[in-house]
Parts: sequence; C-alpha cells; structure tokens
Amino acid sequence: MFDSLFSLLWVFVCVLAIIGLAYWFTKYIVGRGRLGGALSAGRGGVIEVKAQTAVGRDRQLLLVKAGEKYLLLGSTANKITKLAEFTAEEAQAFIDEEKRREQEPPPSFRQSLQTVLRQKTKR
Repeated sequence: MFDSLFSLLWVFVCVLAIIGLAYWFTKYIVGRGRLGGALSAGRGGVIEVKAQTAVGRDRQLLLVKAGEKYLLLGSTANKITKLAEFTAEEAQAFIDEEKRREQEPPPSFRQSLQTVLRQKTKR
C-alpha cells in the first residue's frame, strides 16, 4: 500500500517537473526568438523589424532598419533574401500604412461572409 502511494506521488512530482520545465523552456525560446523588438547587431549597432507580413506558409516580408538603412527582406524557412533598399521617407510610408491597418477594426462575421459570397457568385 505504502509503495503504491509513494509511486503515485513520485509520478505526480515528475509530471509537475516536466510541465514546469516545458513552461520555462517555452518562455526562454519565445524571448530569444522574437523579431518584434530591437536585436543587438554587435559593436553597439541595432537592427529593428519595422513591419512584417506573411505572404505564404513559412514565408514573410520584413521591413528592417539596420543602422541607417531600410531593407525589404524576403524570409523563408531556408533563407533570407534582400529584395530592395529604401530611403527613410519611403520606409516611413510602409510603416505608417501598417500602423493604420493595425488600428482598423476587423470586419464583422457578416461583412466577411458577404464578401466571400460575392466572390463566389462572380466566378
């Protein structure tokens, strides 16, 4: 009786330890892999992701400020490609547009359904 109670308690402690470690590890990975903020670029420089948008599965476009340069990068699971370089004024137009879109409320379910139905009837 005592052995089975001890075994059950030991399993419970192990499960709690695994859940705790999984939580800690997830927080650690999320903190290191976030693209949103400023990332150290060595020797005091800073790289910032100013805007990003998904264009497909595991594919996205990133507007990145590296020092004084603004770069449009294409990112896939296998590589990152420089697509264009912009002036500060050109990049600011992209940043302003993304901020404006983020502030717009999402369409209601009814509006989304009507849009889909209109697209289907046009085909």
